[in-house]
Amino acid sequence: MEISQSFTALLVEDSMSLGALYTEYLRSEGAKVTHVNHGEDALTELAQWQPDLLVLDIKLPDMSGMEILQKVQTSYPGITVIMITAHGTIDLAVESMKSGAFDFLVKPFDAKRLSITVRNALKQRQLVNLVERYEQSLPKENYMGFVGESLAMQTVYKTIDCVANSKASVFIVGESGTGKEVCAHAIHHAGNRSEKPFVALNCASIPKDLIESEIFGHTKGAFTGAVANREGAASRANRGTLFLDEICEMDLELQSKLLRFIQTGVFQKVGGTKEEKVDVRFVSATNRIPWEEVKQGRFREDLFYRLHVIPIELPPLRMRGKDVLLLVNKLLKEYNREEGKQFKSFTAEAKKLLQSYDWPGNVRQLQNVIRQVVVLNSSDIVEASMLPALFKSEPGNSQAQIRPVIAIASANQPSVLNNHESPAIDEQAGSQNLQSAPSEADKPEAIIPLWLSEKQTIEAAIEQCDGNVPKAAALLDISASTIYRKRQGWDELQGAVSEN
Repeated sequence: MEISQSFTALLVEDSMSLGALYTEYLRSEGAKVTHVNHGEDALTELAQWQPDLLVLDIKLPDMSGMEILQKVQTSYPGITVIMITAHGTIDLAVESMKSGAFDFLVKPFDAKRLSITVRNALKQRQLVNLVERYEQSLPKENYMGFVGESLAMQTVYKTIDCVANSKASVFIVGESGTGKEVCAHAIHHAGNRSEKPFVALNCASIPKDLIESEIFGHTKGAFTGAVANREGAASRANRGTLFLDEICEMDLELQSKLLRFIQTGVFQKVGGTKEEKVDVRFVSATNRIPWEEVKQGRFREDLFYRLHVIPIELPPLRMRGKDVLLLVNKLLKEYNREEGKQFKSFTAEAKKLLQSYDWPGNVRQLQNVIRQVVVLNSSDIVEASMLPALFKSEPGNSQAQIRPVIAIASANQPSVLNNHESPAIDEQAGSQNLQSAPSEADKPEAIIPLWLSEKQTIEAAIEQCDGNVPKAAALLDISASTIYRKRQGWDELQGAVSEN
């Protein structure tokens, strides 16, 4: 292995004559050398820059070199240290090596002895760096709360590493259940704000008339029920991270106030007159298609550009390959511990079913399935028969579980949706409804296309939920992103029908 022709070295030697001699020895090896005589001077230098090599005398006028070695190992572990002394003993050499020194030289020594030691030290340093780079290039199975080694997830991990220390706003997109909040936490904890607050706010779960107060806080008497001053999420997240989940659900009027806050860092509490300034890093997320929301006029374009600086797209579980098996093994161990069960593994058939299913609810649905298996069964092996009924149909066809339900629900729209109930109907009830329909089926004009029936049911659910798509999706037992995709498809189908 070739040694770098140039490296930096800090020499700590109280003898001026020996210091000059050792400096020349090191320079002949290609080092750029800084020489100091006292321990305090060495610590001052190290606080300002870190050399590749530290040649450290043990006996110094103001402190022991061993004390400096311990501080270096604590604060600058990447520095290679060679200890030197005129009073060498075996015990002292052993102690210094145990404390982290690479080697121990007894004065006096010649240029050749120092040269061999320096070359060996630099070779070790290069090997350590090479191993570290190789380890960083390997797929990570676990990363900041995520589990997965697929290429798609490795891309997510690298993006998080790149943006963690930046103040640039991050916009996370992905289907429901893909781990958007986990991603937001990872960005926060991987960066230089990790010791500061992380404040999460779900814009879809807060009533329209309260969300401004939740973000900015309010003063006493600002509105009915405001019995005291209250700090908002913006204040609580000062010097930390503010995570705005389901940002596309935010009212347009509040979006304009949020835009000013992002631009200036300045805001006013509801009912207040005093402006406050904070330092906040913004991370936003949505399961919608943000630019589509902008085109439809539901999301401000200028706010989009402020928030959508660094986009991160989380892949759906069906696109993550063998990550499913990594996740189910982790979840099985976790739920074993929580529920006091003894499951150890899955049968080959169970693994095949789990991996071939397309998981419309993504990781959240997978968690529910494994939890259900653990709670309802007692064994050491998870068998295919223990999986929920949805796995009994053709593997990988989860949409087949949804379409019949929606088609049946459309015939019962008023009773189901007006009562705010999920349109899920069991197979027996569904078959009875279908059997009672022949008289209508005899009339061709009474039969409508399945896509149109599905469209009517979904639109009725959205209307019943006051336009809240995620809430409607939850009641229909599908993901919100599925609804957005279907809306685009309906426009195309409607156009084709019109042409015909």
